[in-house]
Amino acid sequence: MTMDCSENAMMQATSRRALLLGGASFAAWAYLPKFARAADGRDPRFVTIILRGALDGLATVAPVGDPDYAGLHGAIALRADGPNPAVMLDPFFGLHPAMPEFAKMYRAKQAAVVHAVATSYRDRSHFDGQDVLESGFPGPGRVQSGWLNRALEALPKGERVTSALAVGPTTPLVLRGTAPTVGWAPTALPQAADDTAMRLLDLYQYRDPALATALTQGLQLEKQAQGDEMKPKPGGGGVAAMRLVARGAAKLMAADDGPRIGALAFDGWDTHANEGGPVGRLAQLLGGLDGALAEFQNGLGARWRDTVIVVATEFGRTARINGTEGTDHGTGTIALLAGGAVNGGRMITDWPGLKPANLYQARDLAPTTDLRAVIKGVLHDQFGLGERVLADAVFPDSAPVKPMKGLVA
Repeated sequence: MTMDCSENAMMQATSRRALLLGGASFAAWAYLPKFARAADGRDPRFVTIILRGALDGLATVAPVGDPDYAGLHGAIALRADGPNPAVMLDPFFGLHPAMPEFAKMYRAKQAAVVHAVATSYRDRSHFDGQDVLESGFPGPGRVQSGWLNRALEALPKGERVTSALAVGPTTPLVLRGTAPTVGWAPTALPQAADDTAMRLLDLYQYRDPALATALTQGLQLEKQAQGDEMKPKPGGGGVAAMRLVARGAAKLMAADDGPRIGALAFDGWDTHANEGGPVGRLAQLLGGLDGALAEFQNGLGARWRDTVIVVATEFGRTARINGTEGTDHGTGTIALLAGGAVNGGRMITDWPGLKPANLYQARDLAPTTDLRAVIKGVLHDQFGLGERVLADAVFPDSAPVKPMKGLVA
């Protein structure tokens, strides 16, 4: 048995967590870094994607080789064979079959997985967990600036970018602060994917007519595939929004005068009940995320070569499923890296094992890697931010957490 997450319901209804179209927002920095047109031709881009609601890392990249995994995850456990098998990344770990595009990136050494990862937060509140994840502080405090914004303040600032925008009621906390972003907030939260498309198109007609044309063409193709009425499947509005927002973000970030740094947030990952295994609710969400990553790869074109995308969530979920074939709030989970600049094709983990004695508080995947080490490593390699700036300004009070090396090719 499990209880509904009332906190999640509140987030969906009224708070800053209730994002555009039941699922997606995008914000970008309004300036080019001065090194954007470097003499060596490298023009780095960085995107962070926040999955709000707590992703089940054990269901997304499953340790099918761990003898205790199948028993804990029960009916929703992935398997290496049979119907809808996991995509084996190595003999031990299998990727959810709803993510074929990420699998291709992994095989091309343009994606990597960090497993058994967590922030410094060890409780199970969505609000506090998301504040820690996005603020970069070691504990919850609901500060009004994010770690990515503070990283931006440390970069040499070039000319202002007029085409940058935020899509959503508010700029995600991770990119909030004093460094300038520009954005737009809708007057209402539409409920379906076609409303998403129309509002995005209306916005882009004013901000970027070329992008509006591209989105119109994409929507026409989707209508042909789904039928003229373009009726979204139940629960599919957020999934469609992930792809649409990623498509627009990639178009903006591919431009010579576009933003180099952006943040997206996708809601809806709180899978307390009926999570599903290789098919079902989580599979639909992962398919949307996979499609969003593909939109970045396709939309960035040649810029993909210099891009790193970090996908993170506030905490993981319990190792054992509950009585409604879902998972409750947990601790250890995964972070995903994608992009042409990623030193990929690797599972990065100090695997703790899933035996009862090895679980955190006898219920969760034990975290063995600090998420801040991952993000620090990427920011250091992509933008040259020094270890002291990362430890004092970007992630305050984190000096013992050293940047992970070798994440960027």
